[in-house]
Amino acid sequence: MATGKFITFEGVDGAGKSTHIAAFADSVRQHGKTVITTREPGGTVLGERLRALLLHEPMDLETEALLMFAARREHLAQVIVPALTRGDWVISDRFTDATFAYQGGGRGMSLDKLSQLEQWVHGDLQPDLTLLFDVPLEVARERLQRTRDLDKFEQEQDDFFVRVRQVYLQRAEAFPHRIRVIDSTRPIADISRELQQVAAFLCGE
Repeated sequence: MATGKFITFEGVDGAGKSTHIAAFADSVRQHGKTVITTREPGGTVLGERLRALLLHEPMDLETEALLMFAARREHLAQVIVPALTRGDWVISDRFTDATFAYQGGGRGMSLDKLSQLEQWVHGDLQPDLTLLFDVPLEVARERLQRTRDLDKFEQEQDDFFVRVRQVYLQRAEAFPHRIRVIDSTRPIADISRELQQVAAFLCGE
C-alpha cells in the first residue's frame, strides 16, 4: 500500500530520542526525500486534544489505552497513510510500541487486548524501522529531573519505568528485523553519526 517509509522513535522518558528526531529528518531530506515529522499521542488537531487529556488527566487504564488508539487511528487516517501513499517519509515520535511498553508493561494491561486493538486500528501497517533509544533507569531519571514540568507518565515511580523498559527490550528481541536498539548513554555526536549512517542506508546510499 505505502510507497514512502515510516520510521518511529521510541524509548522511555529521558532516553534522549527527541534530541535526535529533527537531525535525523534533516539527514533524510539531504538524500532528496520529503519528510513529515509528527508525534504520538497527537499529530492531528483531535490527537493533540486527546494528548492533553492523556498526559495530564487521571483515568481508567482501559480508557487510557482506548484513547491512545483513538488518537492513533486519527493520526493514521489524517497524516500517516496519506503521506506514505504520496511517497513521503513519516518520522514519528512514538507509535504502537509505546502503548505496549507504557500501558502494557508500565500499567499492566493485557498484551492480548493491546494486540487486538493494534490489529483493529492499523492491521498489517507497521513501521519500516523503529529506533529504540535505550538507557539504564538511573540515567533516564537524571535527565528528566533537568527538564520541564513532568507529565503524569514522567512522574511515575521507578518500578513503572523498569517495566516499560523491559517490554521495549522484549519487543526488540521479538522484532529484530524492525527494531534497532540505540545505546543512548553514548555522546550525542556518536549517536548522530550512527543515525546519519542509518539514514543513508535507508535511502539506498
